[in-house]
Amino acid sequence: MLLPSIFGESLLDDWMDLPRMDFPDIDRKLYGKNAAHVMKTDVHENEDGFEVDIDLPGFKKDEIRLSLEDGYLSVSASKALDNDKKDKKGKLIRQERYAGSMQRSFYVGDTIKEEEIKAKFEDGVLKLGIPKKDTAKIPEKKLIAIEG
Repeated sequence: MLLPSIFGESLLDDWMDLPRMDFPDIDRKLYGKNAAHVMKTDVHENEDGFEVDIDLPGFKKDEIRLSLEDGYLSVSASKALDNDKKDKKGKLIRQERYAGSMQRSFYVGDTIKEEEIKAKFEDGVLKLGIPKKDTAKIPEKKLIAIEG
C-alpha cells in the first residue's frame, strides 16, 4: 500500500528527518572532547561528615595524589601507557585506554587538616572520608527598633 503524498513525497518523510529522541552521552555535551577524562564523583553527607567516591578505573594507587591547600582538597591521577612493549601478534589498530592526567578539587574548608581526611583505594574507586567541622557562626542580623 502506498502512503498518501503531497508534492510527490510521503507524509512520513518529514518525520524521518526529525532528530532522534534518545539521550546521547551527556558528558560529551558538558565536557566536550575531555568527557572521558572526567573523574566521576559521588558525594554523600552523613552526621559525622562526607563520603566521597571517585571512579578512577585503570589507575593504580601510586598513580593517585591527594593534596590539601587553602581549604581545597585536590585529587590528581596520572598514567602513561607503556609504548615500548611490542605486540607480537600484529600492529595496534585501535587504542581506547586512557593515558594522561586529570585533576579535580573540592572546597572542604579551612579548618580541615590533612590527617583528618581518610582515603582508601580499592576496585578502581577512591573513597574519601571528610569530617564535618563547626565553622565560626556568622552573627545573626538584629533589628533596632525605631521610636516615634
